[in-house]
Amino acid sequence: MQLVDSYRKQCVIDEEVALLDVLDTAGQEEYGAMREQYMRTGEGFLLVYSITSRNSFEEISTFHQQILRVKDKDSFPVIVIGNKCDLEYERQVGMNEGRDLAKHFGCQFLETSAKQRIHVDDAFIQLVREIRKYNKEQASGRPGGPTGAGPQSSQQFKAEEEDHSGGCCCVVA
Repeated sequence: MQLVDSYRKQCVIDEEVALLDVLDTAGQEEYGAMREQYMRTGEGFLLVYSITSRNSFEEISTFHQQILRVKDKDSFPVIVIGNKCDLEYERQVGMNEGRDLAKHFGCQFLETSAKQRIHVDDAFIQLVREIRKYNKEQASGRPGGPTGAGPQSSQQFKAEEEDHSGGCCCVVA
């Protein structure tokens, strides 16, 4: 049984090369210790829930708190993602709920569809920008805001055959 899906891709974001190294830990709740290791090495995180699953939405706050605890930070680059926006007729979580949660975390919010590749690239591009911003703030000695970014950030634009319900996607250098 594979514990995580891993993807790697080099791309140019804002005229700067980024090596995107993505670990998709969705559906791996039983491997909490391993998840913490991914969190230690991740430079940014997509906190993904399914708009068709209230339970997956409710777990996002726990992931966010765990990231901040593992990183020992008050804030870190994250983006809240409501996935499966192509399944509007099955929606259990309103768009405003996702926006409100992201606002509470001080981060951005997007709705995506991995299946139809709606806003998937945008999510990764925005996360890389946030990582770069965060790294720049840290290097300048300014406290990092709720978002940030770094030039060596890794990420992948691969549309997955499966449409995961929710979980955490770690982006590492």
